[in-house]
Amino acid sequence: MSKSPFDKKGLQRPVVPISAPPNVEDEGQIRTRLGRYGLGKLFDFGVEARGIERVPENERQDKHVVGLLLFWFSVIIVLTNVSVGMLAQQNFKLTFPDTVGVVIGFGIIGCTPIAFTAMLGPRFGMRTMVITRYAFGYWGATAVSLLNILTTLGFSVIVVILAGQVLHNLNSNMPLVVGVILIGIISVLICFIGYAYFLHHYERYSWLLMSVLFIMVYSLGGHAGYQISLEVPFEAPAGHLRAADILSFGGVVFSSSAGWAPVAADFNCRFPANTRPAKIFVITFLGVLLPIVFILLLGALLVTVPAYAEAYGNGDAAGVLRKVFEPWGRGGDFILALLALSVIANNIANTYSAGLSMQTLIPPFRRIPRAIFTVLAFIIYTVAGVAGRQHFSVFLKNFLAVVGYWVSFWVVILLEEHYIFRRKDGVLGGYDLDAYDTPHLSVNLLS
Repeated sequence: MSKSPFDKKGLQRPVVPISAPPNVEDEGQIRTRLGRYGLGKLFDFGVEARGIERVPENERQDKHVVGLLLFWFSVIIVLTNVSVGMLAQQNFKLTFPDTVGVVIGFGIIGCTPIAFTAMLGPRFGMRTMVITRYAFGYWGATAVSLLNILTTLGFSVIVVILAGQVLHNLNSNMPLVVGVILIGIISVLICFIGYAYFLHHYERYSWLLMSVLFIMVYSLGGHAGYQISLEVPFEAPAGHLRAADILSFGGVVFSSSAGWAPVAADFNCRFPANTRPAKIFVITFLGVLLPIVFILLLGALLVTVPAYAEAYGNGDAAGVLRKVFEPWGRGGDFILALLALSVIANNIANTYSAGLSMQTLIPPFRRIPRAIFTVLAFIIYTVAGVAGRQHFSVFLKNFLAVVGYWVSFWVVILLEEHYIFRRKDGVLGGYDLDAYDTPHLSVNLLS
């Protein structure tokens, strides 16, 4: 009786760990193939050549799993998530105690899908949207990729608008349009280089300075005087309307965290296949949940200060942050400028994954370098940010409310595919890792 090609975990048995399998391109082969686009010199300077191609085991050298924790810290501890916390009282009329419960509860729910999809990266050596093909089929995954492109670009629009508003408030001579474009340009330059630079350098350390600065914001708010007892809920005693507000804001919190699930495997597919899934799950879960709670509650607390709440009504989140640092004069302006730049860590992750998702749309796109799609993503979200720069709060609330819907059904289908259909004794009996780029991948009927 011949030996099964799948191991007890349902994964295809590796061929030879010393070199890449014949049908998996190594880094050198990808560089040669893409050299005709004139990017050969750029690859020599460190620009990542690999796009959605599966990473062979012999090239998976990254074993610093703690770096993944710091990566998520950097992505989440940014200015835009402060503005999400402000929505609780200003838009949904929740008191601070209600907000604490919603942020922690829905944050836990939202971080679970990210941790699950992150586990799949090291096991397969593939990007998230490529893994999606095993559940939705090759062409079904194209529709999911399109949704993910819209999501990542939507997050980027939010990022560049808020940062642009803050920079404009600091210097009225700088048009808001210039601030939006500036943040986009810095982000795309880092993303163009790719995985090695932004994950292992920029994202590993940017969280540290931003954490210190946001702790200072906590302190300044406390000095101004948090007045939690003055908050009035929309409905007292609690009834159907309060429940609706809690669920609505809960959906926003869920989307703020779960919205990263469709890109989670993009950033750890270079970890060795024998990396313990439980370790990836826990590190990713905590790496998103802890900063989400830290930064959203800061936003919720700030608008309990009457002067800050008034500033929100006059100028959205950017107005609140300007008011916070007003007593510090020029020094406060400098710190606020640094906080505006915090969004770059968030935006480069969005831009990077948007480029990868574009590569998965149709077969010819795989032959176009990832870096080119990164530039295309930058152009799209910068134009959208310029067009929608005056409607930040409305766009933020409505966009986050929509994201949670498609992510929820996508992750449910991915879960049942992984644990039911593709387990060792399931209908499909495992994953054929060599078929990841084959248009006739089977389609899950539930999708």
